[in-house]
This record gives sequence, structure tokens and C-alpha cells, in this order.
Amino acid sequence: MPEPATVILGIPIPSTSPLFLSVLLVHVIAGLGCVLSGLVAMLSEKKVGQHPTSGAIYFWCLVVVTVSMATLSIMRWPADTHLMILGLLSFVAGTVGRAARRGVWRRWVLWHIPGMGASYILLLTAFYVDNGPNLPFWRSLPTAALWWGPSLIGLPLIVWALVHHPLAQRSRPRP
Repeated sequence: MPEPATVILGIPIPSTSPLFLSVLLVHVIAGLGCVLSGLVAMLSEKKVGQHPTSGAIYFWCLVVVTVSMATLSIMRWPADTHLMILGLLSFVAGTVGRAARRGVWRRWVLWHIPGMGASYILLLTAFYVDNGPNLPFWRSLPTAALWWGPSLIGLPLIVWALVHHPLAQRSRPRP
């Protein structure tokens, strides 16, 4: 027999368990931290200060999102398998992007931009796939838009940054 759902802001929460709801609260707060700090990092000037600080906040919020996502997915296994996969891919991409910069890999920016960008895209994809059917505008879209919308917007921005950003231009091999 399925557990009764709680509805918060029009979004059905598939459990009334206090443990589930507590982990979900942490997950939502960390997810909002990811979305906001990631946006600030993307839009800020790429120099010491706001960009690396926002990027670090993004990464550590992503760690919390990943741990809470894994906990929630395990509690609802196998219904949330797809969210577990998206979350793990987001974490791996973010870890590669961060490691490239912190380790100052050769041509690090060619790993950093796609890694962090893909992490953000996957984070948003997981959110829209899970919650889009319950959100006012998103519920009118086909399921494919929830799965592919963030990529259709984000991937061209990543390519643009790799082509136009001065650090990326200097990192490309010369013919």
C-alpha cells in the first residue's frame, strides 16, 4: 500500500515520514544554494573574488544535494533511480570542473567550463523532471522538454564560452 503524500506549494511530496521530510528540506535548501551560487559564478567576472567564491559555494551545496539526493533516492528505490543517475552525473561533472581549476590542469579551462556547466544543466534537469509536471508553466510542456530543455539552453552557452572566453581562447592548441 503506497504511503500518503504531502502537498507543499502544489508539489506532491511522496512521503509523510519525518526523516524523509527533514532530508528533503536540507535537499531543497542546498539545491537553491546551487542554483543561486551557480548563476552568480556564471555571470560574475572571472577573477579572484566573486567567481571563485560563488563556485566554491556551488560545489559544497552540490555535495549536500548529492548526499541528500542519494538518501532520498534510496528511501524511494527504485522509483527515483533516474534522479540518482542525474544527481551522480551532476556531481561527477562538478568535481571534474572544480578539480581542473584547483589542480591547474594543463588547459584547465577546457575542462572547467564544460564540467561546471554540465553539472548545472544536470542539476536543473533533475529538478524539472521531478517537479516540472507540478509547476504552473512547466506542466503544460511535453515530458521531453523537461528532460532536454536545460541542455538545449545550456550546451550552446558552454560552446559559446569555450569559443569566446579569453581564457579558453588562450588554452586551445595553435595550428
